[in-house]
Amino acid sequence: MSITITDVANEAGVSKSTVSKVLNNWTTISPETVARVNAAIEKLHYVPNSRAVSFARQVTQNIVYLTDLGKNSAYLYPHMFDMMCGVHHELTSKNYTLTLVDTSEESYPGERAMNEITRRSADGLIIHGSAINEELAKHIIAEKVPHIIIGHPNFENRLCWIDTNHALAGEYAAEHMADCDYSDVMFVAGRKSDAISNQRLKGFTKGMLNQGVHIPNRRILYTSNTRESAYEETLSTLKSQPYPQAIVCENNTLALGVVKALNELSLRIPDDVGVLTFDIYPYSDIVDPILSVIDINVYDMGVQAGEMMIRKLENPDLLIQSYTTLPVLIQRGSTKGRSS
Repeated sequence: MSITITDVANEAGVSKSTVSKVLNNWTTISPETVARVNAAIEKLHYVPNSRAVSFARQVTQNIVYLTDLGKNSAYLYPHMFDMMCGVHHELTSKNYTLTLVDTSEESYPGERAMNEITRRSADGLIIHGSAINEELAKHIIAEKVPHIIIGHPNFENRLCWIDTNHALAGEYAAEHMADCDYSDVMFVAGRKSDAISNQRLKGFTKGMLNQGVHIPNRRILYTSNTRESAYEETLSTLKSQPYPQAIVCENNTLALGVVKALNELSLRIPDDVGVLTFDIYPYSDIVDPILSVIDINVYDMGVQAGEMMIRKLENPDLLIQSYTTLPVLIQRGSTKGRSS
């Protein structure tokens, strides 16, 4: 069995992080500790992974941020810029630079990330969830590249990732419905294959059940995740059955279609039907009345990603898989209690 960094740490009586720092020539480690670690390395005949060490030893003080920067990406991923701002703020405060790398015109998925890994152009990679795939994941793990994925990958993995808990956001939506005394509620979802939509819907139905309210299938509308499909599905449904007390929309784009349908049916918001959506951006502020939202501070999520990246560089063996940044309710003009 090959000797690992854990074996060296145990022999030297230090943490794996300290061994890693000695291997990467950190000047903050005391000479006595360096000597003890080197003695353990020599005694155990430990040979570090040269490719992994070379990636970190360059100490470029640069982190690569991989994401889709193609045309219309701002509409497909409206939170991306705020996330990047949070990452940039955290990394620059630690004297790192941030390089943006566009994945929109790759010859094959993961091409740009693999190029960056081969070039050793940075100390680590922060990868937007839209740019990760199983083949790239295998490459990152094999090369032991310091990394953080923003967004839970939709496949089994040993990657380091952070994400927001969309199911919890759905539960928050249910709690707000209960606070407003809405018991008959319709949920307008994205595609059935949309992971985030499904997580929010699952959390919402669970939260409503905790409030003693079952959401029947007829009150769940699936769409093609466009404004027009949300408009058509809502209009058709409300013409064929009594309108609900409130509608929860999985995102802002769907909310625009729902509001259009309600206006066409001459239903007033919130007097006839309350409306709640997830996320402030990009449209919740332009609807009249301004929409109540379950929001995620994605700037803070970017800060968390930057912070986790620094932690990963300090301890390459650290496995980070966590939900960060709690959702928050922002009640505005589109919801109200039935007794108000």
